[in-house]
Amino acid sequence: MARFTVRFLKDVIGDQGKSCEICQQAVDVDARDATEAFSLAQRQFCEFREITDWSLHADRVDVQPADFPS
Repeated sequence: MARFTVRFLKDVIGDQGKSCEICQQAVDVDARDATEAFSLAQRQFCEFREITDWSLHADRVDVQPADFPS
């Protein structure tokens, strides 16, 4: 299994009217692939925030491998 970092991202408008990207939460998971990593992280994100749909608190998800090649 590989390790993945899944970030839940939200676009917000700042005081100056500029859009910026905010990381709502980063979740590290062990999974076989990026699809499974997203599924596991989604479950954790929803449980932590006590919601049923991750898109209520984030606009998109970024899944990156966290393993560093030796």
